Amino acid sequence: MRHFGATRDMTEGSIVKQLLLFSLPLMVGNVFQMLYNTVDSIVVGQYVSKEALAAVNSTTMIVNILVFFFNGFSVGAGVVIARHFGAKDYGRLHRAIETTMAMTLLFCVLFTAIGVIGVRPMLRFMSTPDDVMEDAAAYLTIYFLGISGLLIYNMGSGILRAVGDTTRPLLFLIFTSLMNIALDLFFVLKLNAKIEGVAWATIIAQFISAALTLLLLTRTKEIYRLSWKDLRVEGKVLRQIFQVGLPAGIQSVITAFSNVFVQSYINYFGSGCMAGWGCYNKLDQFIMLPMSSVAMAATTFVSQNVGAGREDRADKGTVAAMGMSLGVTAVIAAALYLLTEQAVRLFSQDQSVIDYGVLFLRANTAFLLFNCVNHVLAGALRGRGDSRGPMAIMLLTFVALRQSYLFIVTRFIANTPFLVGFGYPVGWMSCCALEVSYYLIKRRKRQGA
Repeated sequence: MRHFGATRDMTEGSIVKQLLLFSLPLMVGNVFQMLYNTVDSIVVGQYVSKEALAAVNSTTMIVNILVFFFNGFSVGAGVVIARHFGAKDYGRLHRAIETTMAMTLLFCVLFTAIGVIGVRPMLRFMSTPDDVMEDAAAYLTIYFLGISGLLIYNMGSGILRAVGDTTRPLLFLIFTSLMNIALDLFFVLKLNAKIEGVAWATIIAQFISAALTLLLLTRTKEIYRLSWKDLRVEGKVLRQIFQVGLPAGIQSVITAFSNVFVQSYINYFGSGCMAGWGCYNKLDQFIMLPMSSVAMAATTFVSQNVGAGREDRADKGTVAAMGMSLGVTAVIAAALYLLTEQAVRLFSQDQSVIDYGVLFLRANTAFLLFNCVNHVLAGALRGRGDSRGPMAIMLLTFVALRQSYLFIVTRFIANTPFLVGFGYPVGWMSCCALEVSYYLIKRRKRQGA
């Protein structure tokens, strides 16, 4: 197994060990990244009001529309960078890194403008109740003013992940997440800044994480060093990135937009249900950490090995990643199922919020293993440069089928919180069936070629 300083060559050595060494720091890092918004929810839920908690929780879907599109671009960039790294083509590696960062800066300007201008229209589109509207608008406006910090950190850490370095982005994230917690408490408890305080705390911490990541990329002596004087958008590289990243981004955006419709169904039941649904989503994100982290590891592993011409090793890595994801997720989901009420109480002591949160968690948690399959196979396919297949499957199941289900059950069966929340497992199960079939067909074609 060869190492290039802080990088990791995943084309040699134990497959399971390589996946573990890559995904474990990534998983811990994702925990701390999720702490940003989760701590915001806990602080406002415990120290401000139920309405403020509903406001913070309901904004997640709106933020995700822009951030998920950018993350799709990040996936495409990571695949291209990892492939050049696996092939030891360092000239193209540099051009990919410079193009990636130049586009990131352009996205920062664009997303800030779109976000700030679109805050109230998006909240009205979601049928946000009047008692939540002002808090949600205040939180979102401040958040979008600082979204550049999040984008720059995410892309910088994506570049590092593509060359196998998940440790230093983790250290930066731990530091700034702890800073965010301290700032949340300072702004809310000491300055009585309420929901605006947690928003300012979040963007300050995100800007610091972005600054640390840029400092590392520009000061390092490693092969992935970012040179400001070489920063430019190279058309050929950008086309390669978009070939993988654009389908992933479009899929994520449309799925996030579809979830805005799900949120509007939830909003019908009032602020208590909104807050409970938000608590469920926060906890659900933590359960999904192993599968998403292992899926990212699978993408980089497959990309590097395909770049090195090691197709069999790429397939074995996909199988190993699947087993890891299913095993860890099963244990975490079982523990959370048993401790559901205690978990929801972390966010609120309001009984209506607790009741709704428990309802959604117990209805949906048992079906998360289907989503393990979806994430890992999609990650492996993207590692091979195939983003269109996973995009089509997830749009069909997570959007079209889920929205059809919600329309039918709420109008012709019963409009209840349980049936609305169960729209998520409906999408996961149908996606799993199609994703497995598609992956097996593609593998047989490769082996027969």
